[in-house]
Amino acid sequence: MSKVSILIHKGDSPKLIKALHESGLVEIEKVSYKDVSEGKMHPEVATLANYELRLSRIIEILKSYWKEERRRFSFRKGEKKKVRKREMGDIINDAEKILSEIEESVLQKEREINEIEGKIENLEEKLRKLEYVSMFDIDISWLGKSKYLIVKFGICTDLESLKVDKEVHFYSKRIGKKKENLWAVLIVAPLSLEEKLARIKNFEEIFIEGEGMAKELLKELKKEIRKEEEKKKSIESELANIYKKRKIDLFAIREEIQIEKERREIYNKFGETNYTYLIEGWCLAEDSEKVKEIVEDITGRNAVISVEKAKRNPDSPPIHLKNPKWAKPFETFLELFALPKYNEVNPTLFLGISFIIFFSVMLGDAGYGVVIFILSLIAYIKFKESHFIRTWSFLGIWLGFGNIITGFIFNSFFGDFIPRFIYGNPEKLLYNFNFLGISLPIDAIHKPVLILAIALTLGLAHLNLGFILGVYQNAARGHIRKIFGEQIPWFLLEIGGGMLIGEALLDLWQLNIVMKAIAILFTIIGIISLFRRAGALGFFELTGFLGDWLSYARLLALGLATAGMALAFNIVAQLIPSIVPYIGIILVPIILIFAHFANLLIQSLGAAIHALRLQYVEFFNRFYEGGGKKFIPFRVSRKYTEEIK
Repeated sequence: MSKVSILIHKGDSPKLIKALHESGLVEIEKVSYKDVSEGKMHPEVATLANYELRLSRIIEILKSYWKEERRRFSFRKGEKKKVRKREMGDIINDAEKILSEIEESVLQKEREINEIEGKIENLEEKLRKLEYVSMFDIDISWLGKSKYLIVKFGICTDLESLKVDKEVHFYSKRIGKKKENLWAVLIVAPLSLEEKLARIKNFEEIFIEGEGMAKELLKELKKEIRKEEEKKKSIESELANIYKKRKIDLFAIREEIQIEKERREIYNKFGETNYTYLIEGWCLAEDSEKVKEIVEDITGRNAVISVEKAKRNPDSPPIHLKNPKWAKPFETFLELFALPKYNEVNPTLFLGISFIIFFSVMLGDAGYGVVIFILSLIAYIKFKESHFIRTWSFLGIWLGFGNIITGFIFNSFFGDFIPRFIYGNPEKLLYNFNFLGISLPIDAIHKPVLILAIALTLGLAHLNLGFILGVYQNAARGHIRKIFGEQIPWFLLEIGGGMLIGEALLDLWQLNIVMKAIAILFTIIGIISLFRRAGALGFFELTGFLGDWLSYARLLALGLATAGMALAFNIVAQLIPSIVPYIGIILVPIILIFAHFANLLIQSLGAAIHALRLQYVEFFNRFYEGGGKKFIPFRVSRKYTEEIK
């Protein structure tokens, strides 16, 4: 990364900003010096923001009524609008023209829809009330007070509460569901009892205005609601057609407005004097000459530019990760934890390779691997226009392939599906093969100790890779003393301690006097160095390392969980025909498909989480600090337009 400082005359700023924006080579930072004033917001930003807001409002309104196949509209490459380079004034005129053609019409139709929706809501409320009244087949005009009688209608939750007087008569229809106490009630009483009726509890009166029989009014009301809904649907169709015809124009002009707005908002980050602007930022080291050429070409060499290779301190430059295509998905995993600091090792490749290995060991089933591989391959081929899907499906292809390999190594293809249902012997292996004196496959269910040994070996290799990266990192920074204090003691402890443990506890070998002396010496030096650096906390670092190493036993645990669940599903499926003789044959494939698919989802999630945990906690703890900030260049982002000359 290189630090960029540019001092230009204010008159050259529009052309230079446009050139830097289109090149996308420089990340511009806010200038803050005591003797330099902070840049001010460009006066044209407010105008552009106003047009952006108006266009966004119209787009959101129209898009909400676009229901073609219930899919959100997405632009394809061929649907980009070709635009020519032009000044902001021409873009504003174009935006004003489009808005003048459709803005008022769209807003008016939106208001009409809101009014119709309000009207429909009121009608539906009246409809609900009429549905209750229609149970009694009365004229609505009867409700209320007459010369001698009072007639009330409402909802009651306790009919006993209506028995306030002998002269109060009520008629009820149950409307509550199941055991719900809810009745539609019509009350008829002398006018003299009005005060008593007002004090009735558990009764909610419903007021309905109008004349005519309730059932007839109900029919008319339903017709009115349908009429309003048709009117609303017609207006929605008009708005959808406007969107269909003008969507590309709307998105394209808004994008042009946004680009011009970005170019003027960036002034806020500049340092400013009466006649000049000071621009500071970052660019990739390999782009340094290109940036110089752009500045000199635009200003006619009438500018001062300085491009210097960044220093770790005090500059704290941003981070740009350079990784091969297959490792791109793992950048997301790294960002979830923390980006590396400048001049710190980029662990993405190591994270990617070990993630695939650990995931494959923990899932460890060739059948599941085939499913992941095929689905990922289909997604990679079918969704060519989606960078997101293709990136992650590419990862899925690797994970599927890894599980096919580990599945055949550990004798698992949908558990023991092949031996149980095809060979007819659950104890039989998928195949028999000797490779470099090792008998394959390794039956994980019956040889868990061997799998544990493999898991711990992988863990030790992974942890030592972290130490090696720590050595490289300290050497690159010139911190040679740290190597002897942070990494070498662990190498000595592992070698010396491993030799002694292998002889005394595991009985793997017999050491001669010289080798035993070397082992003891390495162990003592390692322990002394450890406690010298960390003091009393060295004991906890030692036990912590052992805990981290044993944590890799999860490779065995999750692998056995996958195999065990698959085995259980196969056993259940095999027993079904004997339990349900006639339909058992039909149920067996259904049970196997659903059970194994559920197992695949659950175990894949667990394998992914634990594979990442081994990276973040055990691996990164050996060398990684993190805390870097991402390199985000000042760059034009075009999704809906394509600029032509």
